[in-house]
Amino acid sequence: MPKILRGLRGATTAAANTREAILEATEELIRVLQETNGFVPEDVESAIFTSSPDLTAEYPARAARRLGWDTVPLLGASEVAVPDGVPRCIRLLLHLYTTKPPGALKHIYLRDAARLRPDRTT
Repeated sequence: MPKILRGLRGATTAAANTREAILEATEELIRVLQETNGFVPEDVESAIFTSSPDLTAEYPARAARRLGWDTVPLLGASEVAVPDGVPRCIRLLLHLYTTKPPGALKHIYLRDAARLRPDRTT
């Protein structure tokens, strides 16, 4: 079966607005997404990281580089402040090539970000 480009989502929260807390939370999210969905960085066409406005100490995308995603195009953006938003939230949208059908991919929501999609928590 040929590989098809699909979207895969995930989100988590950092314990604090510090470099290490942001990188730790983002690395955990990336690892869980990879392990759960069985892909390698070479399958990833691009990755878009966003973070809530209260996270300013580090780019979450730097976590992907620390994990060896050296050839993946990465984009980072800050989200708008909205009422009832999840504090210290990091979101990730991956575009990856896979043979899996859409229903077989598992979107991951960790830590306090689980309240964004309680139907998709692990």
